[in-house]
Amino acid sequence: MKYVFVTGGVVSSLGKGITAAALGRLLKARGYRVSLQKMDPYYNIDPGMLSPLMRGEAFITDDGTPSDHDLGHYERFLDTQLRGDASVSTGKIHLAIMELERRGAFRGGTIQMVPHVTDEIKRRVVKAAQNAESDVAIVEIGGTVGDMEGAPFLEAIRQMKWDHPEGDCCFVHVTLLPTVGAEKEIKTKPTQHSVKTLRSIGIQPDFVVCRTDVPISDEARGKIALFCNVPSEHVIANPDSQVLYETPLLLEKEGFANKVLAYLRLPASEPKLDPWRAMVNRAKSASKTVHVGLVGKYVEIHDAYISAVEALRHAGFALGVAVDVRWISAKVIEEDSTGMDSALQGLDAILAPSGHGKSGAEGIIQTAMWAHLHKTPYLAIGYGMQLTVVAAARTLLGRPHANSTEVKPDTSDPVVRVPKDRLERVGDWQLGSDRARLGGQDLMLSGDSVLAACYGGAREVRERHDNRYEINPAYVQPLIEKGIKFPAMEKREGYIEAIERPDHPFYIGVIYHPEFLSRPDRPHPLFEAFIKAAVAL
Repeated sequence: MKYVFVTGGVVSSLGKGITAAALGRLLKARGYRVSLQKMDPYYNIDPGMLSPLMRGEAFITDDGTPSDHDLGHYERFLDTQLRGDASVSTGKIHLAIMELERRGAFRGGTIQMVPHVTDEIKRRVVKAAQNAESDVAIVEIGGTVGDMEGAPFLEAIRQMKWDHPEGDCCFVHVTLLPTVGAEKEIKTKPTQHSVKTLRSIGIQPDFVVCRTDVPISDEARGKIALFCNVPSEHVIANPDSQVLYETPLLLEKEGFANKVLAYLRLPASEPKLDPWRAMVNRAKSASKTVHVGLVGKYVEIHDAYISAVEALRHAGFALGVAVDVRWISAKVIEEDSTGMDSALQGLDAILAPSGHGKSGAEGIIQTAMWAHLHKTPYLAIGYGMQLTVVAAARTLLGRPHANSTEVKPDTSDPVVRVPKDRLERVGDWQLGSDRARLGGQDLMLSGDSVLAACYGGAREVRERHDNRYEINPAYVQPLIEKGIKFPAMEKREGYIEAIERPDHPFYIGVIYHPEFLSRPDRPHPLFEAFIKAAVAL
């Protein structure tokens, strides 16, 4: 087993995850089995309980594990399905150690960061790689070198270098090369200091990957090599790119993958990248633009909807169109519905993505009504789908107070609610992920539906879920009698999975999350059909 550890320096949000995923793509293109893992230094145990405004979306794996959104990048770049053990946090590490302590595993001994915490980190790295049956395990360490909370993870990977034979572990450090002045002069000092900090804790990077918006001169590359103690050919440029998925191709020009393989003492073959190049070329040569309004609760933080936005772009790649996402706050529409026309008119399509809680709910309900009235292609996901059913109940059943109990717990018409067998309260807080329907589940589709047509006529599909609230079956038949279709049901329990309106060019809501299964070279069929409808408008 070979390991590549990716750390970051200078500033956060540099693109360590994209660098790790891009390297994984290049290694996979050479025939290697690659796994990816993210180590997050925060103390939270369940990323699904984190506010999207703090950490972006919680990506859900097929086995039902809420995780950091970087796992979404990993899956999209490698076209793979990761396990829950690919997501690790300080909270998970400490919880595991405390549970061992309560079971007497330490026999009264003192629990310390070294060796107990570091050993648990190393155990999880090795176990995840073994479970994935990978040839090369790429492990991203979250945060920035020098952060106090990241120290145990850095110490653990420092130890792994010496726990394994020479050539089995490789350290990649991603840094920022800022520029100053009108001439955009590159400054290498922040990178030098970042590497100095890393070396002070015993880690010598084998590669320095430099994020930059200008080409790196030979002089700057040589200076980084000299002061960071790496060969100049191991200073890798990772420039900004027009298309995110061009990153592997840019790193391939630098010979990054072959150099990493040489360091790991693995043979390098010619990569099979032609389909990937074709996809990137389509993305860069789009001849038409469609404008999609994303009406959501967390539009201030675009990472809150990163998988949905990427799924829109993937569909655009396949159809040869660029997708321009217009970020529209559901809270603003809720507070002043008079501005809804100006916000939504001129859009080619509307997406109502996932969310939680009360604020902005009325804005999404009003948007669902507007999209139907104006015959604008409309796709709703998760929370957006639930509120779309609420909108249908209000307009078609004459139930003006219809709502979700998540939004209004005492509503007289609970169109959306938590099933009784799943309901549990602790004070006023309703438990989240442990009472949610999470991960991949099998669905049955109605053969005469638009939804089934999107899937090429398939009658059974598997999709990922992250929902605690469900459609109340008491309202299903009355809505069917008004012309509404519910074209998908969960195979085992019979939960309602989708809604569509036949009196509309494209009006579909799904409670599941198709965005988690979309790939840049293989878009999700529902998103592809949605963008195709937008193009035809």
